[in-house]
Amino acid sequence: MEIHHLGIAVQDLQEAARPYLELGYTLEAQGTVESQGVEVWMLKSGQSRLELLKATRPDSAIARFIEKRGPGLHHLALATPDIRAELARLAAGGAPLIDTTPRPGFGGHQVAFIHPRWFGGVLVELVEAHT
Repeated sequence: MEIHHLGIAVQDLQEAARPYLELGYTLEAQGTVESQGVEVWMLKSGQSRLELLKATRPDSAIARFIEKRGPGLHHLALATPDIRAELARLAAGGAPLIDTTPRPGFGGHQVAFIHPRWFGGVLVELVEAHT
């Protein structure tokens, strides 16, 4: 699997994006994922993507993350062409899945999260991506 993006929890999208834009990243896409309570800016440079995540409501996972840990690296996203097959394979191997079935994520992708204890403390998101 290839890295699809790094997710970064932020309090202010413009302020957080500024240093990356100065390094040559461009704003590839922006929008909200209402079901997850986040506003998203996807920055891109070459094949690298950074997903800046700002909470839109206090009960969202990003709001809770920032309250507990402050802004910073939230997750590592890995691209897979078949998220359902990958979830089944991981579950059969004993992986602690946060999402047993995919859910809608940013940009229309199907996503699912795996508990950080499986990856040594890193929250991993699977993204069904064909590009």
